[in-house]
Amino acid sequence: MSNKPYKGLGMEGTVAKWYAGLTKKSLEDFKALARRTAEQLPPRSRVLEIAPGPGYFAIELAKLGDYRITGLDISETFVDIARANAVDAKVRVDFRQGNASAMRFPDSRFDFILCRAAFKNFSEPAEALTEMHRVLKPGGILAAYTPNREHYVERLKAHDFILKQFPEHIAVRRPREIRRLLETEGWRLLEMSYSPAPFPVVHWIEKLLWRVPGLGRLFRYRILLRAAPPRSRSER
Repeated sequence: MSNKPYKGLGMEGTVAKWYAGLTKKSLEDFKALARRTAEQLPPRSRVLEIAPGPGYFAIELAKLGDYRITGLDISETFVDIARANAVDAKVRVDFRQGNASAMRFPDSRFDFILCRAAFKNFSEPAEALTEMHRVLKPGGILAAYTPNREHYVERLKAHDFILKQFPEHIAVRRPREIRRLLETEGWRLLEMSYSPAPFPVVHWIEKLLWRVPGLGRLFRYRILLRAAPPRSRSER
């Protein structure tokens, strides 16, 4: 098994800066996610975002309440960008470089973990889930977003038909595979839902079509899940 936490060139240097500029166009989406998250978090909660990239979500969440927020990213360039963004926003977020499969945090450290964009990139997803399990407090919540392998675009990419899969996207899975992986690693799946593609027009078309019996699963663009550790560590 590879010790590399991701596959491909990774997000460093010019590539990371390009991505930071691209995702900044979706700043309103990060703000909306931060508002939804803040509604569920008690004051002084400890929050870990895995792979925060330029830090947009973590920074927006920091603006909304008294939270202890940490962002862990494998990319040194992203860490530098996120720290600069936090200074500009005048908020405190502990952005640091690290590997999700070998996190340097004590056990039961965080109340909430978000992995919004990177689960599909992990070369060691089971190890990453084990580490998330370890650093999450009993009663804490993991929220993760990941592409749906059953979506028609992902099916085309899998067969190199018209579209090609990004080499970094090595862990794109079907919903049942996600469920099995979580349960194998000792998680309780609390909720699994879907979102359509974020692109104008396509968004609304997919949202209508995913309700068609037999065909709906082809139009569920992204898997949204919430999971928790067992009610006691001994249950694992």
